[in-house]
Amino acid sequence: MKMILAGVPLILLLLFTNRMVNGAGLKVGYYRHTCPEAEAIVSDVVGKVLRANPGLAPPLIRLHFHDCFVRGCDGSILLDSTPGNVAEKDAPANNPSLSGYDIIDAAKSRIEAKCPGLVSCADIVAFAARDSAHQVGGLMWAVEGGRRDGRISRASDTPGNLPLYSSDVKQLTQLFARKHLSQEDMVTLSGAHSIGSSHCAAFSDRLYNFSGRGGEDPSMDPHYALQLKAQCPPSNPPNVVVSFDPLTPNNLDVKYYVDLLQRRGLLYSDQTLMSNNSTSRLVKIYAKYPAIWRKMFGRAMVKMGSIDVLTGPQGEIRKQCHVPN
Repeated sequence: MKMILAGVPLILLLLFTNRMVNGAGLKVGYYRHTCPEAEAIVSDVVGKVLRANPGLAPPLIRLHFHDCFVRGCDGSILLDSTPGNVAEKDAPANNPSLSGYDIIDAAKSRIEAKCPGLVSCADIVAFAARDSAHQVGGLMWAVEGGRRDGRISRASDTPGNLPLYSSDVKQLTQLFARKHLSQEDMVTLSGAHSIGSSHCAAFSDRLYNFSGRGGEDPSMDPHYALQLKAQCPPSNPPNVVVSFDPLTPNNLDVKYYVDLLQRRGLLYSDQTLMSNNSTSRLVKIYAKYPAIWRKMFGRAMVKMGSIDVLTGPQGEIRKQCHVPN
């Protein structure tokens, strides 16, 4: 690491020495004695699925993000709607864009067969996100366990707790701050958009009617805008999706930041990172030093994974991830 940091600006040294504030009751190796095969089972399930279809990595990472940002990392994103309640997974921000529930269920089923009633669905989601990043990007970090599962999931809790496609730097920074995450965490975690895709409707206004005044978003490279218009006509076809990174759509890497430098961020909430001195400086650093982004991404994921966790006597350990006990 000393070789990597040689000549790197002071801001990076400060980032690397920042201490993490993790959720009370969480620890690495939480299941070492009670269910020692838990993490290996999740890794095996995720590995087999992603080797067959690496395009399923983004949904698994997003599941963890969307779970933690609404009611904390309690597995509430996995709960099904009931006749009297619309759950988070069926909120407009999550349905139909989120998937991967069946992969979490498969891991849970195997773990329950080995260690019934011991491993939470919330922890499985956190392990699966890490293992997905490893499969498609070679990233690895130690995930803390000990989360308990929540019993409540309401679609009405999602507005205001998840970033919007139209969010600017100030709005994103404020949202992340409410989740006890810094602006640096926000820029770092945004790098997950180097994989995955988005529907045309999420960015069509940048192509045809930016800010309601017609025309293109001036922050977008005109040649990139032409490419996007060829894929997304004004009619906004609902089934058309566009990769965040068309060159390496299944590689979790720093190409996202390189694209931002070239004004090729797909969403407004992506390209807006170049509109602020602090965030644009981090974009430039990560684009130039991939190893540093990889390290910081793992740290930011651990920090995100501790948002408002339930531990100890709180919550429960679900027998099935999609319904409370």
